[in-house]
Amino acid sequence: QVQLVESGGGLVRPGGSLRLSCAASGAPFATYAMGWYRQAPGKERELVATIAPAGISTNYADSIKGRFTVSRDDAKNTVSLQMNSLKPEDTAVYYCNAHPFYTYGRDYWGKGTLVTVSQ
Repeated sequence: QVQLVESGGGLVRPGGSLRLSCAASGAPFATYAMGWYRQAPGKERELVATIAPAGISTNYADSIKGRFTVSRDDAKNTVSLQMNSLKPEDTAVYYCNAHPFYTYGRDYWGKGTLVTVSQ
């Protein structure tokens, strides 16, 4: 079992920045690809960014490329999402995800943290 706890959400003005963090426990963190997903009101959950173990590769949604940066610290079992130049359309609940990278297995999800971009 993997437990994921997100933090760092809040209210920010357009053009501002936020940094989300996700703390993982309960399983070998370094064997999981970590990801951030988001779900806006009335929309389906969508991929924001993923990062492979040891940060050997990353993947970003086109809508956030150049504005968001995903990183991980395998020694501290954390993954972060630095969000810059935020737009109102970035408003959503952001979820942390853990996906087994080397074996088959289930995904794990955090409960989410709300990001609101508004004047």
